[in-house]
Amino acid sequence: MHDFPVFPRAARVVALSALLGLPLTSGAAGAGELTVFAAASMKTAMDEVEAGWEAATGHELTVSYAGSSALARQIERGAPADVFISANPGWMDHLEAAGRIDPGTRFDLLGNRIVLIAHGQDAGGVSLSAEFDLAAHLGENRLAMALVEAVPAGIYGKAALESLGLWDAVAPKVAQADNVRAALALVATGEAPLGIVYATDARAEDGVSIIASFPADAHPPIVYPAAAVTGADAAPAADFLRYLRGDLARAAFERQGFALATD
Repeated sequence: MHDFPVFPRAARVVALSALLGLPLTSGAAGAGELTVFAAASMKTAMDEVEAGWEAATGHELTVSYAGSSALARQIERGAPADVFISANPGWMDHLEAAGRIDPGTRFDLLGNRIVLIAHGQDAGGVSLSAEFDLAAHLGENRLAMALVEAVPAGIYGKAALESLGLWDAVAPKVAQADNVRAALALVATGEAPLGIVYATDARAEDGVSIIASFPADAHPPIVYPAAAVTGADAAPAADFLRYLRGDLARAAFERQGFALATD
């Protein structure tokens, strides 16, 4: 996983052309190649989408995964992304206000759920309610979450715990990770017995069990918007955004447990 994405091959073609003194016409440098910044929770599905896109088009795709907040800040500072897929609308709104995405290309792509997970494959279920003493259930151990003030999975998880009246007691026991996949890894390796992640993350990891799902009305709706980044090569970015809404990509997302946003 790149914290800051590698430059696409197009940049290397431009540099080589300049070095050799060759003329370079518009669009000749790796036409159709893309760099996509995608929320870490999308990795398993996007790996499949990436393979399908490259097989269908013959174009190279570089996908950089991190928390949506980190990716948005990189784009705001001028990182070479063509398409951004955020795990919540807030960071897309931030970039739109900063003039860093093309609002005409923006659409809601996916939905998800947040769940409480436990280490191991056979953990027993619990009932999430205001009566459930999560802090006592943890004992001296930690609850793994993505950054609760910045990363969407952490924001949703904190909102859900607050809605159930559980946050104040459990807050001192939270182990915050840079992104949701890092929180998942803490539980999968046993470093934390419990964690809050997306349902799709839990599905992708054999080392954890879902022991409860948070009520959908306990947090804001989980929506993944996608858009082209300002200054991106418009044609391939538009092609890829159309591909994301096509049957092959939608099937890949459904296989990983994502909900498909309706037009």
